[in-house]
Amino acid sequence: MGSHSSHTFPEQLPVPTTPAGRDGLAALLADPGRAVVALDFDGTIAPIVPDPDSARAHPEAVPVLSRLAPLLRAVVIVTGRPAGTAARYGGFAGAPGLERLVVLGAYGAERWDAATGETRTPPPHPGVEAVRAELPGLLEKAGAPQGVRTEDKGRALAVHTRRAADPQGAFELLREPLAELAGRHGLAVEPGRLVLELRPPGMDKGMALSEFLRETGAASVLYGGDDLGDLAAYDAVDRLRGEGVPGVLLCSGSDEVTALAERADLVVDGPAGVVGLLGALADALGA
Repeated sequence: MGSHSSHTFPEQLPVPTTPAGRDGLAALLADPGRAVVALDFDGTIAPIVPDPDSARAHPEAVPVLSRLAPLLRAVVIVTGRPAGTAARYGGFAGAPGLERLVVLGAYGAERWDAATGETRTPPPHPGVEAVRAELPGLLEKAGAPQGVRTEDKGRALAVHTRRAADPQGAFELLREPLAELAGRHGLAVEPGRLVLELRPPGMDKGMALSEFLRETGAASVLYGGDDLGDLAAYDAVDRLRGEGVPGVLLCSGSDEVTALAERADLVVDGPAGVVGLLGALADALGA
């Protein structure tokens, strides 16, 4: 793909810093009916909070997505959370304009469709059961400090160190013992922002996103994320760009993960920045 960076963009939209990003945004604006906007949940449209169970979408997220979604081929949320949980915490069910919204949860292993309100879930991986049973004993043995907590995601287990007195120290302390436990039961460890997630291998956001874009026949894509688990989706967009499908890599910026910001075409300031950008996109397309 030749880069033609002579695009002019509506003034309310930030201009991507890379030629590939500018091509991606131009393609989305030129043919929104064949464009997909794909977004991570936590840290991207929902602010990161100490207790993951109290995470909720940014108050403007649903109103903005309700304006944007009808103008696009599809809007999809791609998250490590169970699909139904993300749909609930996002407040997506029954929102006008979001009748076709899809949530791909558990890194794409689960799917929630707003059209039916139903979640499709495959059978659980046997390793998750075994790890669930052994995890409390392992954390005790490893000397996990106070404030470390486990989140049961059904198809995965996450150990959060954000509430420990020394969050990064606790993260480093547990990294190895958790990797050993996961390995013994055929699971993989996915590190994130002060969280170590033990989950079945083979499913990642990149595979989930690629499959969804194929299914919807997307001609362009914007993917927004904030954490290491989103790098697989970035890789998928890069691959598609190589095949002639334009794309934009959006980073919900934080001072916790810089690996994404370094690769993004656009960096905005956290979920408020993401919502602002989506609103500007809706304005530009609706004009």
